[in-house]
Amino acid sequence: MWEVLPKLCKISSFFPAQCWKVQKSTVGALLASKDRIPWLCSLHDILLRDAALGQPVVLACSALKKMYRDILIRGGSDDSAKEAVLAGGKLLVVHLCGAFDLIYGRLLQRKGHFMPPELLQSQFSILEPPTAPENFIQISVDQGLPEITAAVMEALR
Repeated sequence: MWEVLPKLCKISSFFPAQCWKVQKSTVGALLASKDRIPWLCSLHDILLRDAALGQPVVLACSALKKMYRDILIRGGSDDSAKEAVLAGGKLLVVHLCGAFDLIYGRLLQRKGHFMPPELLQSQFSILEPPTAPENFIQISVDQGLPEITAAVMEALR
């Protein structure tokens, strides 16, 4: 899928393994919203910069709460000029959804990832799926990668 997307901003580029937040996750502690806000603001600034240049951007992250997605769109302020660049269909949230058991099974198969499968329930507990008026599509992870890729590409046209 990644080779067909114009640009990919990976979490690892902005959330390195040496970061204390990752170390906090590794030992099984939950991150509070206050831990995530500076990171989300930094990602917003990157989205804003690239969108202002007319560049297509793909950002893969787990913005589980509406507040997190709002920060990605608006940043940490109420600056409506910033919001105008990312709002109005410029930011499409792709909500990948699936059954807990399926995702848990896939997490068990991961090797070397910082998030332990034991934290998955906490992710499901705080999840606030996107709703209108957010610009989003919902795709089931029950599908194969080619079908998921096709659905995302279709939504971007």
